[in-house]
Parts: sequence; structure tokens; C-alpha cells
Amino acid sequence: MKEIKNEQVAAVFEQYPEVIRLSLLELRALIFEVGEATSEVGEIEESLKWHQPTYSTIQTKSGTPIRLDCFGEAKIALFFHCQTTVIEEFRALFSKELEFSKNRAIVLDPAKELPLEELAFCIQRALTYHQK
Repeated sequence: MKEIKNEQVAAVFEQYPEVIRLSLLELRALIFEVGEATSEVGEIEESLKWHQPTYSTIQTKSGTPIRLDCFGEAKIALFFHCQTTVIEEFRALFSKELEFSKNRAIVLDPAKELPLEELAFCIQRALTYHQK
């Protein structure tokens, strides 16, 4: 797993209960994996926005930021900028496989196996959103 270099981001991950933290770290790893496999993305910057780990394509500006956090008490989510069309696109493709919150998030149950194939597609689309 890629080392967390930003101490503030590392501290946020440490505050989560273990089941939440492990699933969020799995999503974090998937974001970096997809980013590295997608040539037009470039380096992904990891930072905090609204006290949430955030992943941005600062170098290429190819995508919309992805944020990770808890969703309610028992779930987690990948959050996207609400003025993009990514959730609308994901809902049209994966309405049976994924749960959504309005036009801003993919909601997941950390106690269940993450649907990595669908999530990888969604992450890739978000990281290349501005290249449509």
C-alpha cells in the first residue's frame, strides 16, 4: 500500500474505527492504482478538504476530486463534486450494484466486500472527468 505522506491525512485515517479505516484504505489504494494505470491522469495529490481525505489530479487537472469519509454511522462513501454529472452517469450504469446519495456520493457498507470492478470504473471516470 502506498505510504500516506501527509501527516494530517494519516491522522484522519487513524481516527476511524478499524472496519471503516480498512475499507477506506482499500478505496484509497484503488484510487492510486487506477490513477497510475490511466496515463492521462498524472500524479494524484492527497490532501484534506472539509476534513476528508481528498484525491485530486493537480498536475493534469484531468479529473474532479474524490473525497473519502464515513456516511452516517455505519457506512462509508466516495464523494464527488455535486455539480458534475459523474453520479448521474454511475447511477445509469450501476443502479443495481451501487447505492447513491443524491448527486454527490457512492455509499458502501464496509462490512461487505467492496465492488472493486464497478468502483474502479467510477474512479477512472472521475479522474478523467474534464477530458470528456
